[in-house]
This record gives sequence, structure tokens and C-alpha cells, in this order.
Amino acid sequence: MFEDALLVLKERGHVEWCSNEEELSALFKSEMVTAYVGFDPTADSLHVGHLIPIMALAWIQRCGHRPIPWAGGGPG
Repeated sequence: MFEDALLVLKERGHVEWCSNEEELSALFKSEMVTAYVGFDPTADSLHVGHLIPIMALAWIQRCGHRPIPWAGGGPG
């Protein structure tokens, strides 16, 4: 059905530690998961430090899940 995005993220070094890894892995395999990353809209620009979470969202999307990059609102 869906790829195990947790496994993909771990293989690429995006995840160092995770609680309830088995349950999260099963969730990624069984249904579409929504993941978001918030960016501070008051900053002058995005920088190289933002690349890691953006790449994680890209891998989540490639695995068939829904990524949401978010600027404004809560992150601000």
C-alpha cells in the first residue's frame, strides 16, 4: 500500500531516535500520514539548516504520504 517512510528516513540519517518505532512503522505502511515542518516567517531567508527538514518532507512525499511545509501562524 504505502512505503515505510520511517525506514527510508532512518536509512538516510534523518531519524536518530524514535519512541514506539514499531507502531509508527506500521502506521506509515497502512495509511497516508501527514507530516509538517514549520518555518519562521520573520527570518530574512531560508538557509542551509532548513534543507534537512525540507528533504525529509520530500522523502515523505515520495513514499506516498502528505507533506506540509508551513511558514507563518504557529511557527511565527
